[in-house]
Amino acid sequence: MKTILWLQGGACGGNTLSFLNADNPGVLEFLEMHNSKLLWHPSLSLESDEKVKDILNKVVKGKIHLDVFIFEGTVVLGPNSTGKFNMFAGRPMKDWVNDISKVADYVVAVGDCASFGGIPASDPNPTESTGLQFHKKEKGGFLGKNFRSRKGFPVINIPGCPAHPEWIMTTLSLILDDKLKEDDLDEYQRLRTIYSTTTQFGCPRSIYFSYKVSVKEFGHREGCLYFDLGCRGSYTRSPCNIILWNNQSSKTRVGTPCFGCTEFDFPTFNFFTTEKIGAVYQRNYL
Repeated sequence: MKTILWLQGGACGGNTLSFLNADNPGVLEFLEMHNSKLLWHPSLSLESDEKVKDILNKVVKGKIHLDVFIFEGTVVLGPNSTGKFNMFAGRPMKDWVNDISKVADYVVAVGDCASFGGIPASDPNPTESTGLQFHKKEKGGFLGKNFRSRKGFPVINIPGCPAHPEWIMTTLSLILDDKLKEDDLDEYQRLRTIYSTTTQFGCPRSIYFSYKVSVKEFGHREGCLYFDLGCRGSYTRSPCNIILWNNQSSKTRVGTPCFGCTEFDFPTFNFFTTEKIGAVYQRNYL
């Protein structure tokens, strides 16, 4: 039986909530299908205090073999690189992450915070947060650019704020079935089959993008959100308009701009604003 451990650092828990919204299969059915056991999860497990510490220590010491270590949220290094802003089971969470990553067959960063640092790692970053193997665009993060898990893989990133449950399950399926190959990952260690197209692909507003027909107010069905409302769909790699949220919609389909939450530079904090120099779009992909 494959074993999975899910821990949470500096985050809102949104990826856990997203994962629990999975259906066909649901979470429990998914684990059963892949003959897998969830050793511990901060929202789903009953064990606390010393019982959690016992599980983690057994993993670190090799008494429990760990197939997949999933981490949600940033690795909090503050204050002054002590990690004491984020204590867990008697130690800074960063120390658990360091030790557990060394014994896991695969290490998975779920969500933009764990992948790239996300919102907590944005300036001025008072918590000294970082991603597992990236800090924004720069490879390195907490574990370092040369990190490899016991199966020889770098950290496998599933960015998003939050990540779609199907993105998580698709990635985990390949891992649990021993079908993942390193060539399946892109330069930011995301699964190519999920992150190879942009959010614009499948967007019903693409025709308006092509003809530069803008919309200036939220919620309208017609017009492109890129030109005046800061939509990042044309250069954000995600399948949000192919694998629909709740099997029915996406931000752009309801008249809200894409925020680019699967990318290393999320967030830029200029939401709803298209950067221009005069009449020239700074990120002009037309």
